[in-house]
Amino acid sequence: MTNKPKTVSWKPDLKALWGAELAARTSGEGQVVAGESTLVKYVNLVKLPHTVFALPFALVGVVYASMAYPIGFAQVVLVVVAFTAARFAAMGFNRVVDRKVDARNPRTWDRELPAGKLSARQARVSVGVASVVFVAAAGLLNPLCLVLSVPALAWVLGYSYAKRITNWSHLWLGGALAVAPVGGYLAVAGRWSTPGWTLVILAIAVLLWVAGFDMFYALLDEHFDRDSGLRSAVMLLGKQRSIVVAKLFHGMVIALLISFGIGAGFGLIFQGGVVAAAGILVWEHRLVRADDVSRVDSAFFAFNGIMSIVVFAGALLDRLVG
Repeated sequence: MTNKPKTVSWKPDLKALWGAELAARTSGEGQVVAGESTLVKYVNLVKLPHTVFALPFALVGVVYASMAYPIGFAQVVLVVVAFTAARFAAMGFNRVVDRKVDARNPRTWDRELPAGKLSARQARVSVGVASVVFVAAAGLLNPLCLVLSVPALAWVLGYSYAKRITNWSHLWLGGALAVAPVGGYLAVAGRWSTPGWTLVILAIAVLLWVAGFDMFYALLDEHFDRDSGLRSAVMLLGKQRSIVVAKLFHGMVIALLISFGIGAGFGLIFQGGVVAAAGILVWEHRLVRADDVSRVDSAFFAFNGIMSIVVFAGALLDRLVG
């Protein structure tokens, strides 16, 4: 009788490489949808539930514009479609660019491309389709959105290379998502806000918010990034100082949101939402320490998603009640 050779699945000994704590938190990624269908694989490819991060801020832009311009249901739908398509394209492109790096990273080797659940060609096609949907949705909104859609798409796709050229890719990612409130406003108004500084500081608030929590997320990859020659603020500053910078960023976010609310004409309900968002950020920061980043997944996903929803809810209720 001939014995068939056994297929051996190899994974690095994380405990031996980076310690027991890191092994516990790099055994796989959370926030994935269960299932084996092709649709589920595409959903997990781009972590579709993470759309909740910045979509509410796109809708804050819509609510802000509605204070001076008429708004229709179709516009809101197109904003949601455009934002979701742009994010799908950006995340899918990032997965394609990073697929070889992800295959070496113990935290990401189970992602759809390195694990072979989807092919690079399938991912590229989906990125192309999502890009076309984004530009088409922008064109259906108004001519200004159509003109700006291409440079906006180039910026969000460009993020995929930022970690290779700068330690401050977190700011690039923040800038990519800061497009959301600006796009939401322009989708309704077709022009810049009056006063003009309100939309600027809203975008900066989103930029710093995203950059701050992305710096937290980079804490998980400190060892891998160092060994692989990748860049991040954690590589430049170290854990403790990176956490301090993230705290400063998030403190500025609250100040900017309060200033935006005053300048845009929102009332106490919106400001109450900002105060609640500040409390959420404070709690998030309590979960993250330089000597213990095991709860970063919770801080990254749940708390930031809730924070953005709370700000949007405050803006919407203020608009409806006011």
